[in-house]
Amino acid sequence: MNTTKICKINMSWENDTWIAELINGEFDLILESNSYDALVERVKIAIQDVLEVDFKYTGDIQFIFQTERIDNLKARAS
Repeated sequence: MNTTKICKINMSWENDTWIAELINGEFDLILESNSYDALVERVKIAIQDVLEVDFKYTGDIQFIFQTERIDNLKARAS
């Protein structure tokens, strides 16, 4: 029986950088990139590598990316 491991990742945009943080994993993972798409791919590869090497897991993985963007706007001078 093949089970699927579910990995939830919080993606946030802060100070011109995307930050990915694994939020329900068996291990800690935080990665950064200026590109959202590149970061998504890095996260998937990193999680798969850690699960295979450290936990000997070779089953399916489902990734759930939750995205949050934080922007600040300074008030205009009067």
